[in-house]
Amino acid sequence: MSLIDRIGLSVPIIQAPMAGVSTPQMAAAVSEAGALGSIAVGNVDADGAARMMAETRALTDRPFNVNLFVHAEPRRDPAREAAWLEALTPRFAAVGAAPPARLGVIYRSFADDDAMLACLLADAPAVVSFHFGLPDATRIRALKEAGCLLLAGATSLEEALACKAAGVDAVVAQGWEAGGHRGMFDPDAQDDRLGMAALTRLLVARAGLPVVASGGIMDGRSVRAALDLGAVAVQMGTAFVACPESAADEAYRAALAGDAAFHTVMVRAISGRPARSLTNRFTEWGATTAAVPPDYPIAYDAGKALNAAAKSVGEFGFGAQWAGQGAPLARPLPAADLIAALVAEMNA
Repeated sequence: MSLIDRIGLSVPIIQAPMAGVSTPQMAAAVSEAGALGSIAVGNVDADGAARMMAETRALTDRPFNVNLFVHAEPRRDPAREAAWLEALTPRFAAVGAAPPARLGVIYRSFADDDAMLACLLADAPAVVSFHFGLPDATRIRALKEAGCLLLAGATSLEEALACKAAGVDAVVAQGWEAGGHRGMFDPDAQDDRLGMAALTRLLVARAGLPVVASGGIMDGRSVRAALDLGAVAVQMGTAFVACPESAADEAYRAALAGDAAFHTVMVRAISGRPARSLTNRFTEWGATTAAVPPDYPIAYDAGKALNAAAKSVGEFGFGAQWAGQGAPLARPLPAADLIAALVAEMNA
């Protein structure tokens, strides 16, 4: 049985889980349209995840995906953290604020979050996916025994083979074009920056797992092209940011609809990990600073504080406006209408 049949989809599209942007309303609308909706719980605790899953279940009885961050434990480096805050101080001062006195670890990794595991086992969503790495064998076994189908992101053949060895059911090939956080297991390792097409073909040929293609896919013709490369489905994120069900704020939507969409950049300064973003004042500053950001998600604590301070005085250029290279093709359609348009374009 194919992966799509196992999940019960009529459309081979997965709406990417985007922490802070995707919502239960979006996931339910996508799932109701025959594709796979996703919620991202890496930025909330177990109670928050339980609420999001309950809200999604109240809106649809179709399968949906729950995504988790499985990042390595950040290394605390007080000197580097202090230097980073010092480098950001003029940016805070420009919006009439002071930087935080110290930085915290704002997101807990699923690798050691027993409460999140218990929450997932109690709810048993149809699909669970991992970003930034893989949990241990005990967690994977427990989720599979609960009936969850498991997906994991990979940016290289080495990572995909690790997914296979761990017992994951399918791999999401994240091309260099993709928006949001680069899913490298080790963000300090060499990145060969394989694009969606090359990576998808490589993993189809060598990984021994069903492959979901991701990166720069914005319309039905690009979905069809990815399927022709051997992918069993595609994952699309940026295409859904402009949907009314998205939690993106008005500044993010305006940037996506403007000139910044033509100039996405991979930046580390906002969160501490490489992530593709629309160009804005934060990415421009990040490209010029000599300071080295702390580990993810410690640096993100500073980034979020700066964005909040800037927004309070009407400055919207410091947000995490994640987007892929296909950003200029985004359409502000309701999620269900977007799925319908994608299907029509696939079949044209």
